[in-house]
Amino acid sequence: MTQEQYQQIMGSNPSNFKGAKRPVEQVSWNDAVEFCKKLSQKVGRKYRLPSEAEWEYACRAGTTTPFYFGETITTKLANYDGDDYTYASEPKGKNRQGTTDVGSFPPNAFGLYDMHGNVWEWCQDTLHDSYKGAPSDGSAWIDDNNQFRIRRGGSWTTYPINCRSAYRYDKKRDSFSNALGFRVVCVVARTL
Repeated sequence: MTQEQYQQIMGSNPSNFKGAKRPVEQVSWNDAVEFCKKLSQKVGRKYRLPSEAEWEYACRAGTTTPFYFGETITTKLANYDGDDYTYASEPKGKNRQGTTDVGSFPPNAFGLYDMHGNVWEWCQDTLHDSYKGAPSDGSAWIDDNNQFRIRRGGSWTTYPINCRSAYRYDKKRDSFSNALGFRVVCVVARTL
């Protein structure tokens, strides 16, 4: 979600790195869920955070490589801390010291931008130590007694290895930072 989109629904912009087309950040999981509720009410369709499985499916866009653009990553392809860290044998790159406008880097095959880097993205799922017992239908795996929620995608502050399609990390649901945002899923009826 961009800051402009967030502002239209919530009436405020908590972001540290201001810019209408930059991703909204400084939002907790609770804030992201509240945004989904308000957006759903405003447009009359159901919106929510993606499950971990949905997020990874959307990120990969049919690929099986570590990144949707291939086996490796550079700061020409995503916004991460590239002056301190490299991936595989790639050279060092840039550290932009903040977020960039959504769409500054190439989209994946589904047309989605910034699935790698820029800001971490909240998912519905709570933290589990493994995938043993996870739903097989792509739905969220939620334990209401667990305060830790999953975030995916890496950010402008992280190592390139944390930006991989499969990398997952947790954070307390009331946490927020200038490297943490979200994207939404619109729920539609399935057809046969």
